[in-house]
Amino acid sequence: MDLTNQHVLVTGAGSGVGLAIARQLDKLGCRITLCGRNEGPLIELSSSLDNAQYFTCDVTDRVALDDALNQARQSFGPFSIAIANAGSAEARPFSKISQQDWQQAMGVNLDGCFNTFQATLSDLLGHSEGRLIAIASTAGLRGYKYASAYSAAKHGVIGLVKSLAIELGPKNITVNAICPGFTNTPMLQRSIAKIMQATGADQAKAESKLLLDNPIGRFIEPQEIADAVVFLCQSPASNGVTLKLDGGAP
Repeated sequence: MDLTNQHVLVTGAGSGVGLAIARQLDKLGCRITLCGRNEGPLIELSSSLDNAQYFTCDVTDRVALDDALNQARQSFGPFSIAIANAGSAEARPFSKISQQDWQQAMGVNLDGCFNTFQATLSDLLGHSEGRLIAIASTAGLRGYKYASAYSAAKHGVIGLVKSLAIELGPKNITVNAICPGFTNTPMLQRSIAKIMQATGADQAKAESKLLLDNPIGRFIEPQEIADAVVFLCQSPASNGVTLKLDGGAP
């Protein structure tokens, strides 16, 4: 797929991985619609890009998302690529997960992906080809201590991706997931701070706990995920893929 002038939706675009994806696609000539919950970062990012617009909305609110996308189409036309990047993670023992905690994890990580994909599907069906990409996690491929709700939600994302790849592949729409390990984002820095507070460890020791199983000994950078997004956009043979970016962790 030639990415020039493709209309791309990026959710969770205000920081971290979403920001890196938006910047990379902007360099390749895409028209980008940014969505997120916090307006300030979206204003700053959209003003730094060549051809971008932003809308403040929560991906768990389907009515608000549909309204934002309808407005986006008026400027940039139908979408041809949707990247479901919005997500959140909270570490908590299973016994201490409340119903609200569980619903929040499912809402942002799984329902948000469902809403993003379904809200753009009719647009993609109108193109000769389309791309649906979920930014999942290695938590969607394995379990993590104190992350049962997040891991369950991301496993659901992987199941959604694999099912849609079979359903939509014959219609020239590829559906893939990128599964990063611990990534150098503000969300990771908050997790490190919590480890430091809970254990009394300094930052280096807190980071080492998260890198224990990582053969390359460093966190994944958002730009590496953005590069993987470009690869999946340009590769018509990649469908139903769960692209693991974690340095080779078991």
